[in-house]
Amino acid sequence: MTDKYDAVIVGAGTAGLSAALALGRAMRRTLVLDGGAPRNASADHSHNLFTRDGVPPDELLRLGKRDLEKYETVAVREGVATGASGADGGFTVTLSDGDSVLARKLLIASGQTDVMPDVPGFAEAWGRGIYHCPFCHGWEVRERPLAVYASGEMVMFRVTLIRNWSRDLIAITDGTEVPDKDRKKLDALGVPLYEGPIFVIESDAEERKLTCIVLEDGTDIEREGLFTNPPQRQSSGLAEMLGCETEYVEMMQSHVISADPGTRETTVKGVFVAGDAGKMMQSLANAVASGCAVGAFITHALCGDDVAAELASLTEKRA
Repeated sequence: MTDKYDAVIVGAGTAGLSAALALGRAMRRTLVLDGGAPRNASADHSHNLFTRDGVPPDELLRLGKRDLEKYETVAVREGVATGASGADGGFTVTLSDGDSVLARKLLIASGQTDVMPDVPGFAEAWGRGIYHCPFCHGWEVRERPLAVYASGEMVMFRVTLIRNWSRDLIAITDGTEVPDKDRKKLDALGVPLYEGPIFVIESDAEERKLTCIVLEDGTDIEREGLFTNPPQRQSSGLAEMLGCETEYVEMMQSHVISADPGTRETTVKGVFVAGDAGKMMQSLANAVASGCAVGAFITHALCGDDVAAELASLTEKRA
């Protein structure tokens, strides 16, 4: 017999675990599918999260799973969701081991995957000298020599923000065109602009920090941190399988799952989204808040379905 749950959560990151906590405490039978390492696995520490600032990413998730252990309503299972079908109230989720489970509601909390550029040394320094979010990692490299790596139209936007943490700053555009008005601003602010492609990123593996950016023309630029936004892609293909609408977000260079701004229910009834998979400011704190809210909205939806079914049954009996 295939197990049936009130809710199946695809993704055991901060959003998924937070949603599971809300659902579990609402006495809703919930399954969390843990597909493996989180997006921030390469970072040494998680930051900007109330009461957990500086906790390593794997420790943060361990603590989250530990919180769920006291709720018999919640189960966490290792496995990737490879398929999904059905409709509201009766979804079937296929797992990588060939098993399947049934769910009344689905929550996609599988997040995004960063697509590393084809630059030698980039992936090795990701999260260890090359960073996505200054709010998460800016403090650790404050007042040090930093770089911004962005497309021509985005470079000024990124420079404006990163200058908050260091004025020793350069901009690299990898050959993309920078508007004249932005060139003038960069020049006035004393931010050197390098438009040639990056040849290699050098970093110190032992110290886990960036050391040098080498351009294709041979220019060596000693830096201790680089902030950039590489393209992203949905970590799970479930939204596409189920027919959920998506929208392209230029800043993220990725498609996100469209959802109601309040309930976070997608365009497919009964399917919800939380965390980085949906459109939002990407951070641990926002993922936690998103998961908690969606867990509550899924509970509301389940309660409404239960009441509707009970009333229909009572009406039938009276007829």
